[in-house]
Amino acid sequence: MILLLPVYRPGFHLPELLTALGGKSPAVVVDDGSGPRAAAVLDAARALGATVLHHPANRGKGAALRTGFAHIAEHHPDEAVVCADADGQHSAGDIARVAGHTEVTGRIALGVRRFDSAVPLRSRFGNGVTAALFRAATGRDLRDTQTGLRAFPPGLLPWLLDVPGDGFDYEMRVLIDAVRAGRPLDEVEVATTYLDGNASSHFDPLGDSAQVYRPLLEGLIRR
Repeated sequence: MILLLPVYRPGFHLPELLTALGGKSPAVVVDDGSGPRAAAVLDAARALGATVLHHPANRGKGAALRTGFAHIAEHHPDEAVVCADADGQHSAGDIARVAGHTEVTGRIALGVRRFDSAVPLRSRFGNGVTAALFRAATGRDLRDTQTGLRAFPPGLLPWLLDVPGDGFDYEMRVLIDAVRAGRPLDEVEVATTYLDGNASSHFDPLGDSAQVYRPLLEGLIRR
């Protein structure tokens, strides 16, 4: 299993996560144009054994994920991949559980959160709207359509590289394409962790939400 971490202006949570994982899985970190300010954190990740790839300018999370998938397809083509966020939301234990589920079942696994009072109201509302639109567009219920913790079995890298979208829309398009292709999507419950009200997130509520909803609206029109 290969760990893929797309990052933009990462903080100390990145080396902390790699340390907690203890090198159990090879890690690929894709720096999406963070610039010089991220050098120390990325150097620390490299010292902990991670392969660090760079975008010279910010291109978006989807582009960073595809850069990582392309690297893994070239160097580890027979390995499963678990994608996670490196901002403190995903614990080493939850990453291992989601990865382990895919290794056992050979199916895509999503690390899904409980949207209770521990989750900021903005995130609860946003996920509720997105889940309803996803159900209308695909006919499939998913509890957490915006999770960044996802594991993919070997053999799906060519498909993942073909899914379009450079921003946050990419992850939504992966889910929509998976449902349309009949690929099973398993849900594994994970802890709900928001540090300082999710202050470390680089998600733009207006621009990035528009990216996420675009493929859903396209799906509604097609359906």
